Amino acid sequence: MPNIKTLTPEAGRIDAAGLRACDADRLARCAVDRAEPWWRRTACVEALTGRVPQARLGELLACVRDTGDTGTVRKALLGVLSDRAELLPWLRHEDRGREEAYGMPEAVLRARGALGDLTAAAELATLAFSHWWTRRAVGDAGLDALAERYGAEAVLAELAGGRPEDRAAAVRMRDRAGGDVVDALADPDPAVAHVAQSLLTCPDRIRAYLAGAPTPDAALWAAFALHRLTGDAAQTRAVYEALGRPRVEVEGLDEELRRAIVHEYGHECEKQSDPRWRIEALCTEPPQPPDEERQLALATAALTAAGLVPRPALSCGEAHRQGGGTYHVIGYGEGGRSEVYISTLGPFAGDHEDDPAARAALEAAGFRWIDRSTGAVRVTGLGVYCFGAREPLDVSTLLFYWQD
Repeated sequence: MPNIKTLTPEAGRIDAAGLRACDADRLARCAVDRAEPWWRRTACVEALTGRVPQARLGELLACVRDTGDTGTVRKALLGVLSDRAELLPWLRHEDRGREEAYGMPEAVLRARGALGDLTAAAELATLAFSHWWTRRAVGDAGLDALAERYGAEAVLAELAGGRPEDRAAAVRMRDRAGGDVVDALADPDPAVAHVAQSLLTCPDRIRAYLAGAPTPDAALWAAFALHRLTGDAAQTRAVYEALGRPRVEVEGLDEELRRAIVHEYGHECEKQSDPRWRIEALCTEPPQPPDEERQLALATAALTAAGLVPRPALSCGEAHRQGGGTYHVIGYGEGGRSEVYISTLGPFAGDHEDDPAARAALEAAGFRWIDRSTGAVRVTGLGVYCFGAREPLDVSTLLFYWQD
């Protein structure tokens, strides 16, 4: 008989096939044993899929309900026990909304969906509307399970609140049933319209809709979907021109900065972004990318000539020791404690101190200094991911962007 500890010597070294060959009772005993490390217990739970021993069911259910136990183990158990109807009252209790273990609220909703709890539909729709794909997957799976059990109409009746996430769920369900969702391009919420365009697959149907699109935004979404499917830039530009080259006007954002930002972020902006940014990115000429080596050499020479003793330039990823972004860092002065940033999006430089000596040196070398006033301009309507958030960012953050 295989030894569980031999099969799970350490985290990351799990013999899953070997565990599946182990006796289910032994696995269940290990799964609920708090003396065992969480990763071994979780592996044992996963090896119980489809063969939970009835004699240990009570202990396993008690472990799920124990909020003081390890969240990872409890989440795994919820997956294995998602067919146990006796869990439903506990899953629906208001205390589940206060679960703090990472991923536990999603696991609870996944189980409620699997158990046919229609009252979970609204929360599942919220998950399905999330920016995070793992949450979207849970929401979609839960809604699908409910629709399979009760029919789409019953689920939609639970989603009659008119929230954007409800409308997005309705669009997905209609599409899965083979229905036409092109009318949802006119939804007033850009994130819902974005969902609709992502589901469209027939260029001819989109062209027919585009000819009579009810709103400019709907026409822009249609043009975007058509471009995604055909890559026909000429047709996209024709729509752009016919609509008068629509764009999001941002006070304080001049054309040089705008071009750099729209072509860096407009193509892959977040789903709630105004469609004008996407179309502008497709239909306008991008700026000439800078020669980064030359730019850094020029900046270093300028700082040296000003007596500021610059250190070798580092990418923002190197400076932060992880990640990447759109700028380089040049430390200077005593111990290199002061820093200037050189953007990779154009001839832009700046820092946190607004050091007049560094500014004068770099401006004389042809760089454009991004001062606090210009850097604080918020680029509205353009959602960009930044450390978990996806809201519009200011010019400084976009030009000197770093993400780990």
